[in-house]
Amino acid sequence: MAETVTLGGSRHAILDLAPLELDCMNALWPSGEATVREIQEALRPARPRAYTTIMTILDRLAQKGVVQRRKAGRAWVYRANLSAHQARTQAVSQVVDGFFGGSAVALASHLAGSAAGLPAEPADGAAAGDRGLRTASSWAGGRRPRPRVPAKRPAPESEGAAPSAGLDTTLL
Repeated sequence: MAETVTLGGSRHAILDLAPLELDCMNALWPSGEATVREIQEALRPARPRAYTTIMTILDRLAQKGVVQRRKAGRAWVYRANLSAHQARTQAVSQVVDGFFGGSAVALASHLAGSAAGLPAEPADGAAAGDRGLRTASSWAGGRRPRPRVPAKRPAPESEGAAPSAGLDTTLL
C-alpha cells in the first residue's frame, strides 16, 4: 500500500488534494516558503484567484497538515511539510497500488503502450485479471469491441409548425 504522510495526527495522501490545493503546492515548492500574496502572484498567469481564495486554500492545507505556517509581521508564511519529490513518489505509489495491483512493471508497461498509442497490458494479464478487470487477451480476438453508437435521426418537422430553431430534439 502507498505510504501516506502522517501530519497533524491524521493521514493525508497527496492524491486527496483538490486541483487548486495542488496548484498552491506547486507554487509553494520552488520557493520553499511563501506568503499568500506570493502564491497568488505565482498562480496569476495560469489560474488567477482572489487573495481570500488562496488564503482559504492555504488555511485548509495547514489544517490537513500538508503545510505549516508561521506569523511574520501581519502575514502568514507557509512551508510545505513534504517536498515535491516526496509528493510525486507518494502519488505514484498510490497509483501503482490502486490501479496496477502494486506492480510498477505493469505501470511501466501501460505507460510504454500509451506512448506508442497501443493499449498496454501486462504480458500475463495478471495485474488486471487478478482484480477481475478485462484485459486485451480476454476479449475475442484480443481486441476490445467498439461501443455501438446509435445513428442520429433527423427530428421530424410537423407541417405548419414553426421550425425548431436549431434544437436537436433527438436528445429530448
